[in-house]
Amino acid sequence: MTGGYSLLVADLIGVAVFAASGASAAVAKRLDLFGVGFVGFVAALGGGILRDLVIDAVPPLAFADWRYAVTAVCASVAVFYLHPQLNRLRRTVLLLDAAGLGLFTVLGTLKALDAGVPAVGACLIGMLTGIGGGLARDLLTGEIPVVLQRDIYAVAALGGAAVVVLLNRLELAGPAPLVLAAAAITGVRLLALYRRWSAPVAVP
Repeated sequence: MTGGYSLLVADLIGVAVFAASGASAAVAKRLDLFGVGFVGFVAALGGGILRDLVIDAVPPLAFADWRYAVTAVCASVAVFYLHPQLNRLRRTVLLLDAAGLGLFTVLGTLKALDAGVPAVGACLIGMLTGIGGGLARDLLTGEIPVVLQRDIYAVAALGGAAVVVLLNRLELAGPAPLVLAAAAITGVRLLALYRRWSAPVAVP
Protein backbone atom coordinates (compact mmCIF):
# COMPACT_ATOMS: atom_id res chain seq x y z
CA MET A 1 0.00 0.00 0.00
CA THR A 2 1.54 3.34 -1.03
CA GLY A 3 1.99 6.21 1.39
CA GLY A 4 -0.51 8.39 -0.50
CA TYR A 5 -3.13 5.64 -0.51
CA SER A 6 -2.54 4.98 3.19
CA LEU A 7 -3.14 8.66 3.98
CA LEU A 8 -6.32 8.64 1.90
CA VAL A 9 -7.67 5.60 3.74
CA ALA A 10 -6.77 7.15 7.11
CA ASP A 11 -8.38 10.43 6.09
CA LEU A 12 -11.61 8.70 5.04
CA ILE A 13 -11.67 6.72 8.28
CA GLY A 14 -11.36 10.00 10.15
CA VAL A 15 -14.21 11.46 8.09
CA ALA A 16 -16.43 8.47 8.86
CA VAL A 17 -15.59 8.63 12.57
CA PHE A 18 -16.33 12.34 12.92
CA ALA A 19 -19.45 12.03 10.78
CA ALA A 20 -20.71 9.29 13.10
CA SER A 21 -19.89 11.50 16.08
CA GLY A 22 -21.80 14.43 14.62
CA ALA A 23 -24.71 12.25 13.54
CA SER A 24 -24.93 10.65 16.99
CA ALA A 25 -25.12 14.09 18.61
CA ALA A 26 -27.81 15.12 16.11
CA VAL A 27 -29.81 11.95 16.77
CA ALA A 28 -29.64 12.67 20.49
CA LYS A 29 -31.14 16.11 19.72
CA ARG A 30 -33.91 14.40 17.70
CA LEU A 31 -33.09 16.08 14.39
CA ASP A 32 -34.62 14.71 11.19
CA LEU A 33 -32.69 12.72 8.55
CA PHE A 34 -31.51 15.84 6.73
CA GLY A 35 -30.44 17.45 9.99
CA VAL A 36 -28.51 14.36 11.04
CA GLY A 37 -26.81 14.16 7.64
CA PHE A 38 -25.96 17.86 7.65
CA VAL A 39 -24.51 17.86 11.16
CA GLY A 40 -22.53 14.71 10.36
CA PHE A 41 -21.22 16.28 7.14
CA VAL A 42 -20.12 19.49 8.85
CA ALA A 43 -18.61 17.66 11.83
CA ALA A 44 -16.65 15.38 9.51
CA LEU A 45 -15.39 17.94 7.01
CA GLY A 46 -15.42 21.29 8.82
CA GLY A 47 -11.91 20.91 10.23
CA GLY A 48 -10.48 19.73 6.91
CA ILE A 49 -12.10 22.62 5.01
CA LEU A 50 -10.61 25.09 7.49
CA ARG A 51 -7.19 23.42 7.12
CA ASP A 52 -7.27 23.55 3.34
CA LEU A 53 -8.30 27.21 3.29
CA VAL A 54 -5.46 28.11 5.67
CA ILE A 55 -2.79 26.31 3.61
CA ASP A 56 -4.33 27.66 0.37
CA ALA A 57 -5.31 24.24 -0.96
CA VAL A 58 -8.38 25.28 -2.95
CA PRO A 59 -10.90 24.03 -3.65
CA PRO A 60 -10.86 22.22 -0.29
CA LEU A 61 -10.46 18.47 -0.57
CA ALA A 62 -13.95 17.96 0.87
CA PHE A 63 -15.36 19.51 -2.31
CA ALA A 64 -12.71 18.41 -4.80
CA ASP A 65 -12.92 14.67 -4.02
CA TRP A 66 -16.41 13.15 -3.98
CA ARG A 67 -15.29 10.30 -1.73
CA TYR A 68 -15.11 12.61 1.29
CA ALA A 69 -18.67 13.90 1.02
CA VAL A 70 -20.07 10.44 0.22
CA THR A 71 -18.23 8.88 3.19
CA ALA A 72 -19.55 11.55 5.55
CA VAL A 73 -23.14 11.26 4.34
CA CYS A 74 -23.15 7.45 4.34
CA ALA A 75 -21.76 7.28 7.88
CA SER A 76 -24.35 9.82 9.06
CA VAL A 77 -27.26 7.97 7.44
CA ALA A 78 -26.02 4.68 8.91
CA VAL A 79 -26.04 6.20 12.39
CA PHE A 80 -29.54 7.60 11.80
CA TYR A 81 -30.96 4.15 11.05
CA LEU A 82 -28.80 2.11 13.43
CA HIS A 83 -28.94 4.36 16.46
CA PRO A 84 -31.37 2.08 18.37
CA GLN A 85 -28.55 -0.46 18.46
CA LEU A 86 -26.07 2.12 19.77
CA ASN A 87 -26.38 1.97 23.53
CA ARG A 88 -25.66 5.07 25.58
CA LEU A 89 -25.40 7.58 22.77
CA ARG A 90 -23.44 10.07 24.86
CA ARG A 91 -20.63 7.59 25.46
CA THR A 92 -20.66 6.67 21.79
CA VAL A 93 -20.35 10.34 20.80
CA LEU A 94 -17.45 10.89 23.20
CA LEU A 95 -15.57 7.79 22.00
CA LEU A 96 -16.01 8.63 18.32
CA ASP A 97 -15.11 12.25 18.93
CA ALA A 98 -11.88 11.28 20.71
CA ALA A 99 -10.91 8.94 17.86
CA GLY A 100 -11.69 11.62 15.28
CA LEU A 101 -9.67 14.16 17.23
CA GLY A 102 -6.61 11.91 17.11
CA LEU A 103 -6.89 11.01 13.43
CA PHE A 104 -7.61 14.51 12.15
CA THR A 105 -4.95 16.18 14.27
CA VAL A 106 -2.26 13.88 12.93
CA LEU A 107 -3.39 14.16 9.31
CA GLY A 108 -3.86 17.92 9.51
CA THR A 109 -0.38 18.41 10.92
CA LEU A 110 1.14 16.22 8.21
CA LYS A 111 -0.63 18.11 5.44
CA ALA A 112 0.50 21.43 6.86
CA LEU A 113 4.11 20.21 6.96
CA ASP A 114 3.81 18.92 3.39
CA ALA A 115 2.58 22.37 2.37
CA GLY A 116 5.75 23.94 3.78
CA VAL A 117 4.21 25.43 6.91
CA PRO A 118 6.80 25.93 9.71
CA ALA A 119 6.65 23.76 12.82
CA VAL A 120 4.65 26.08 15.09
CA GLY A 121 2.14 26.89 12.36
CA ALA A 122 1.80 23.19 11.49
CA CYS A 123 0.98 22.42 15.14
CA LEU A 124 -1.72 25.09 15.20
CA ILE A 125 -3.20 23.92 11.89
CA GLY A 126 -3.17 20.33 13.13
CA MET A 127 -5.01 21.37 16.28
CA LEU A 128 -7.57 23.38 14.29
CA THR A 129 -8.13 20.43 11.97
CA GLY A 130 -8.78 18.21 14.96
CA ILE A 131 -11.12 20.51 16.86
CA GLY A 132 -12.91 22.19 13.93
CA GLY A 133 -15.46 19.45 13.32
CA GLY A 134 -16.37 19.05 16.97
CA LEU A 135 -16.67 22.81 17.35
CA ALA A 136 -19.09 23.00 14.41
CA ARG A 137 -21.05 19.97 15.67
CA ASP A 138 -21.57 21.51 19.12
CA LEU A 139 -22.65 24.86 17.70
CA LEU A 140 -25.17 23.23 15.34
CA THR A 141 -26.66 21.10 18.13
CA GLY A 142 -26.94 24.00 20.57
CA GLU A 143 -24.16 22.92 22.95
CA ILE A 144 -21.33 24.99 24.40
CA PRO A 145 -18.35 23.81 22.33
CA VAL A 146 -16.20 21.32 24.23
CA VAL A 147 -13.07 23.21 23.22
CA LEU A 148 -14.29 26.30 25.11
CA GLN A 149 -14.94 24.41 28.33
CA ARG A 150 -12.51 23.04 30.88
CA ASP A 151 -12.12 19.65 29.20
CA ILE A 152 -8.68 18.57 27.97
CA TYR A 153 -9.51 18.70 24.26
CA ALA A 154 -7.60 21.31 22.28
CA VAL A 155 -4.60 20.80 24.56
CA ALA A 156 -4.52 17.09 23.69
CA ALA A 157 -4.68 17.95 19.99
CA LEU A 158 -1.92 20.55 20.26
CA GLY A 159 0.32 18.14 22.16
CA GLY A 160 -0.27 15.41 19.60
CA ALA A 161 0.48 17.82 16.74
CA ALA A 162 3.79 18.67 18.41
CA VAL A 163 4.64 14.96 18.58
CA VAL A 164 3.92 14.61 14.85
CA VAL A 165 6.20 17.55 14.07
CA LEU A 166 8.94 15.99 16.19
CA LEU A 167 8.56 12.62 14.47
CA ASN A 168 8.76 14.38 11.12
CA ARG A 169 11.94 16.20 12.16
CA LEU A 170 13.46 12.86 13.25
CA GLU A 171 12.35 11.27 9.95
CA LEU A 172 10.22 8.77 11.86
CA ALA A 173 6.87 9.83 10.39
CA GLY A 174 5.98 6.36 9.12
CA PRO A 175 2.55 4.71 9.38
CA ALA A 176 3.18 2.95 12.70
CA PRO A 177 4.50 5.99 14.65
CA LEU A 178 1.71 8.17 13.28
CA VAL A 179 -0.93 5.63 14.25
CA LEU A 180 0.57 5.57 17.73
CA ALA A 181 0.47 9.38 17.84
CA ALA A 182 -3.23 9.37 16.90
CA ALA A 183 -3.91 6.67 19.48
CA ALA A 184 -2.06 8.70 22.11
CA ILE A 185 -4.22 11.77 21.44
CA THR A 186 -7.35 9.62 21.64
CA GLY A 187 -6.10 7.97 24.83
CA VAL A 188 -5.27 11.27 26.53
CA ARG A 189 -8.70 12.64 25.65
CA LEU A 190 -10.50 9.56 26.98
CA LEU A 191 -8.33 9.41 30.10
CA ALA A 192 -9.03 13.08 30.77
CA LEU A 193 -12.75 12.34 30.54
CA TYR A 194 -12.47 9.31 32.81
CA ARG A 195 -10.31 11.06 35.41
CA ARG A 196 -12.16 14.35 34.98
CA TRP A 197 -9.02 16.32 34.26
CA SER A 198 -9.64 19.92 33.33
CA ALA A 199 -7.81 23.11 32.53
CA PRO A 200 -7.93 25.91 35.11
CA VAL A 201 -10.71 28.47 34.92
CA ALA A 202 -10.83 32.04 36.16
CA VAL A 203 -12.16 32.54 39.67
CA PRO A 204 -15.24 34.85 39.57
